[in-house]
Amino acid sequence: MSWFAAAIKTECLERMVPLAEWHLRQAISECMRHYHSERNHQGLENALIAGNPEDAAGSGAIVRRERLGGLLNFYYREVA
Repeated sequence: MSWFAAAIKTECLERMVPLAEWHLRQAISECMRHYHSERNHQGLENALIAGNPEDAAGSGAIVRRERLGGLLNFYYREVA
């Protein structure tokens, strides 16, 4: 099993029961979107793979974005 498949399995799929093939595909798509654009990576000095570094520089309130009904969360600052 590849490292990416293992990450999707441990972070998403072990906590949910897909109801149909479309549900599984949607869950994997959301996991991939979170993994590549919202999740910090230790191998990249806690940077995002494809994120926007300006998101962290804001001075507004901290907001939480949920994916998969709250299984995955991303916190960012609103632009003031």
